[in-house]
Amino acid sequence: MSKDKDNKNYKQIAENRRARFDYAIEEDLECGIILEGSEVKSMRTGGTNIAESYATVDNGELWLVNSYVAPYEQAKMFRHEERRRRKLLVSRKQLSDLWNATQRKGMTLVPLSMYFNDRGIAKIKIGVAKGKQNHDKRETAAKRDWSRQKARLMKDHG
Repeated sequence: MSKDKDNKNYKQIAENRRARFDYAIEEDLECGIILEGSEVKSMRTGGTNIAESYATVDNGELWLVNSYVAPYEQAKMFRHEERRRRKLLVSRKQLSDLWNATQRKGMTLVPLSMYFNDRGIAKIKIGVAKGKQNHDKRETAAKRDWSRQKARLMKDHG
């Protein structure tokens, strides 16, 4: 991932920062996304939100539901719906694995980040996750705080 961020064409569009707090991410995969022209233009200027969205397997296809792409003002005739379902592109094997994870294991498909890759193509990173309980969230916060405190102590006294 760090080599992608060094590339001049790589651009982060949106990030779901709350996902890692609310869910235990077990694995993640990169998906393509089918977009209209005005959506791509709008994404390049900003105004995309995936915080309240999720992915679902429906009729043998993977869909991104409830993601927000701001309207593009210069597009007069060919405007897009802001919260429409957008089709995600994965291989058949990945699709069957995702279906098994959601239907049989009770996992959730959570979008983690949306970005333009080094070739300028819009991609979305989907995490296969299990929801955290409140005590798990407190435990994660306590571990994070302790690691920060430990790093501070090592810097000061080490």
